[in-house]
Amino acid sequence: MKGVFSFAPASGDTNIVAYQYKRSGTAAWSGEVAGSTVQRDIVPPESGTYQLEVRAKDTAGRWGASQVVSFLVKEGEGPVGRWHFDESSGQAVDSSATVAANQDNATLSTGAARDGRGRRGEVWYDDAGLPLATPKTDLGLSLNGTSGYAATVGPVLETRSAYSFSSWTRLDAKAADTVVLSQDGAHYAAFATWYDVESDSWCFGGKDKDEATGNGYLGVCGTQKAKLNVWTHLAGSYDPASGSLSLYVNGRLQNTRTVAGGWSANGPLQIGRFKWADAYRGYFSGSIDEVAVWQRVLSAEEIAKEARTLSAHSGLADVELVARWSADGATGTTLADTVSGYGRVLALAGGAALDSGSVLLDGVDDAATTAGPVLDEDGSFTVTSAVELDQAALLAKDIGYVGQVVGQRTADGSSWGLWFELAGKETKLDDEDNEYSVPVGFWHFGRIDAAGKGHWVSSDEAADLGSPVRLTGVFDALGEAGEGVARLYVGLAQNDTDMAYTSLTGSGEFAVGKGYGAASWKHYLPARVQEVRLWAGAMTGSDQIDAVIGD
Repeated sequence: MKGVFSFAPASGDTNIVAYQYKRSGTAAWSGEVAGSTVQRDIVPPESGTYQLEVRAKDTAGRWGASQVVSFLVKEGEGPVGRWHFDESSGQAVDSSATVAANQDNATLSTGAARDGRGRRGEVWYDDAGLPLATPKTDLGLSLNGTSGYAATVGPVLETRSAYSFSSWTRLDAKAADTVVLSQDGAHYAAFATWYDVESDSWCFGGKDKDEATGNGYLGVCGTQKAKLNVWTHLAGSYDPASGSLSLYVNGRLQNTRTVAGGWSANGPLQIGRFKWADAYRGYFSGSIDEVAVWQRVLSAEEIAKEARTLSAHSGLADVELVARWSADGATGTTLADTVSGYGRVLALAGGAALDSGSVLLDGVDDAATTAGPVLDEDGSFTVTSAVELDQAALLAKDIGYVGQVVGQRTADGSSWGLWFELAGKETKLDDEDNEYSVPVGFWHFGRIDAAGKGHWVSSDEAADLGSPVRLTGVFDALGEAGEGVARLYVGLAQNDTDMAYTSLTGSGEFAVGKGYGAASWKHYLPARVQEVRLWAGAMTGSDQIDAVIGD
């Protein structure tokens, strides 16, 4: 809520002509506010301890030392509806209220089912914040695209007033417009958020009247193409005071526009379909999870917090395992993911083989691939692999050679990847004083651009060649400064420092043992790769990596 702040000269100061202010820890100051004593209305963007920093300018144009005032910002009003879909059966319980009479529970239809692919992954705490004796696998809502949906009995939102929504979605078909969330009027839904075939993107809009003479859904769409078979966070808000309607994808604002005032839709909240001219359409094909609605406008910071999916009880990120390939005990020419529930299969190519618990790669033409994308690179993710380099094969490579452990292909390179770079060759003596050479190189997490330059974080020390190494890359799409951040862990230790990073959108193959560049496959890696795992969500540090991945 708005706070009114007064800026005034300190005792004895008589030549103050202007002020600037900002939130402590941010780089940009406000524009100059002229006057000796002024007032400013400031709305804190999120809850917690807020620090307002102010400095004054004198008649000579000099800025003085800044002063800081700290104050506490209360949490905004919580959601008026939140559904996890993690019950074993029956209705989806509205967890925004603990009193049953105040809950807007949602009933699942035929064609709607719970599955073991909920967006929260492994759940470590119950709704009361108490640790579970055994972590449970989160359940989510799976919809068949023809008859599946979940709906409350009555309205949850007053659609004439300010409101916001948040949900995780996983789309598995692009054949038609398909709806994530809406609320019924008598004949039409007052608003909807949906996948739009024409623009191939996510959209959010409202209808100006509950009648056929009104317009269609006036709203906004995302700036990037929607992705199939990956978890994507959608959120939006409507502010009747300004007429502003906004859409966020993966925690980032996509577009805002001014629309006509809303009208009161007194029917049920629909998850997975919407009402148009008295008939239900747009049945969602895929998965929807963690739906929440608020009777107020969420700030950009609050929406980013929802997209981060940090547990309020543990402070750790909710991460969903979306792929796991382990070569332990595997044979044949393919490597199936039998653990995550998403069922992708790696196909071995070239001379790649499953050998003694590893995918054996020769560094010439061996690789393993599956159709991509495996995850939404615009959102946060975590990738890990256990890899042992082939020392003899690396000695045959030129200094400067780069090989890719795993990565996702874009049109002209990799969106991201785990890499090895050969930095040199070192001469050593054995026990009998005979000289021999060893390759020296470093691990990286990031990408190579079209010009061949690496944008990555790197290992602090030269790569260990004598045994398998655990590499973990974390992309936090909503870092501390609101920008993407790349992190590399070797074992359980973070190497290098956080680096601002923007991943590219990749829709080509996910590859093990090779990378794409300059319109062809290259960057073949001579190594043994024991396993690869990927999660939607950015693990928060060494403690979570230790608990979830191990060393």
